Amino acid sequence: MVVDYSKWDALEISDDSDIEVHPNVDKKSFIRAKQAQIHQERDRRRHQITTLKYERIINDGLILRIDNLLTALKSHKADADDSDKLLFRSLIESADPANDRPPNPPPGVHDHIKEKPTYSQMMGSLLDQVKKEVDEAKAENRLEAFITEIGKHGDRVKGLQGELYAKLAELEKEEKRHITSDDIHTGFDYSDVKAAAPIPSSSTTSKSKPQSTVEVLNPGALQRDPLTRTDTGQSSGADADIEEGTNDDDGDETEASPLGKEFAKIKAGDYRACLAFISSHPEVLSERETDGLLVEAFNSELDGKHKHARQCVHQALLIQYCRQLGGRDGVGLFFKRITTKDHQANKLFTDDVDSTYRRIHTRAAEIAAERAENPQSAEGVEQIQLHAVDPNTKINISIPPEKPTSEDADERAGQEKARAVFDAFPPGLQRALESGSLDEVNKVLAKMSVEEAEEVVGKLGEGGMLSLEQGVIDATTEEGKKAMEEIERSGRMPGVVEEEELAGDPE
Repeated sequence: MVVDYSKWDALEISDDSDIEVHPNVDKKSFIRAKQAQIHQERDRRRHQITTLKYERIINDGLILRIDNLLTALKSHKADADDSDKLLFRSLIESADPANDRPPNPPPGVHDHIKEKPTYSQMMGSLLDQVKKEVDEAKAENRLEAFITEIGKHGDRVKGLQGELYAKLAELEKEEKRHITSDDIHTGFDYSDVKAAAPIPSSSTTSKSKPQSTVEVLNPGALQRDPLTRTDTGQSSGADADIEEGTNDDDGDETEASPLGKEFAKIKAGDYRACLAFISSHPEVLSERETDGLLVEAFNSELDGKHKHARQCVHQALLIQYCRQLGGRDGVGLFFKRITTKDHQANKLFTDDVDSTYRRIHTRAAEIAAERAENPQSAEGVEQIQLHAVDPNTKINISIPPEKPTSEDADERAGQEKARAVFDAFPPGLQRALESGSLDEVNKVLAKMSVEEAEEVVGKLGEGGMLSLEQGVIDATTEEGKKAMEEIERSGRMPGVVEEEELAGDPE
């Protein structure tokens, strides 16, 4: 097969490695000078093309008006009036007042001409020159002389227009002879979007666990490329946000879907099978599947299924990495890096899996120890919840401003301190507070241990983020317990509440 290389003849290369220069001339400097020369010639050629195109428009308008003037003069040959008057009348008849002003020139064209002449001014200048030539010739028939001289000027303008067309064609041919970066364009583009296969519906639901508190491990803000981030000593699993997770529309807790459980059965390290499964079921790359598998790992660890728990963590983070790499081929990029020998991505991913699994293992061990110490709590883990005993009492949530708004120095210091307390909260708790919903705050507190929740409640009171009205009782204190007993006995609120505090309800 004969290959035709002629299409590369139009390439204009200014930094050819095969270029030969004099030994006393620096090669790099010569290449830069050659490149600058090529760019200057290209800019000058393009400027000439733009100027000639504009002049072509002006000349076309002038030629049209000269032809109209000649036609008007020839129509008055039989008139007996003075030739100068006939010339002026013909000029008026051939004028086009609506289109008397030429179009504005492009930027950089004829900038030295401040006042651009109109077509009437051009025709007036031409007739002054014609009248001067006719007067010098002392012709007997001035009208015929006018017609002849105007025709000569028209032919001269047409000749210049012909030269302009030839020069313009030459410059455009030269411009098209070279391939530049401006000529680069997408000639053909193709993309393939694979439709997600429908997930078979299943009437069976996973068996609910007896505990009421589940610590959802939802890795938070990773950088755009998790496989190339610098090691900060904290994995994506350790960055887990304390938040509600992804719930169904009906409000059920997050759990692994049948598709996610099937994906979790693939052996860790069998990346070819993982890639084939993702290619067949791209819908598995969702945040819900990651959260569901992490919940499945947590429950399996509580049940003593350590191997299955680690397997779920591995597959959950694999889904997360593929999703967060993004781009047109984030999945392919992940598997290319993870399967490359001695690539840093393999170590980062493995360390992330180990760190996340250790955290789940530690938390599960703590819960098991708490259940062993308090068998009564086997049916549910103790929680701290905020509530107002009196239905008419409302707990208002206020977020400290990002910048102090008070003019008083002490108040500004208090606002800054409160904002620092708010910024130290986990992102999930911050979002719950910003929502202004006490239920959302309680959902976050339910996922914490009692000690952590009590510390958070104390900081909320310290930062003034909860403004409480009369009738809110702290049921964890002795006074609060007495007040609760009085309410249960009398069926009404006490007459006076000495201190307004949060009501924590161990559930």
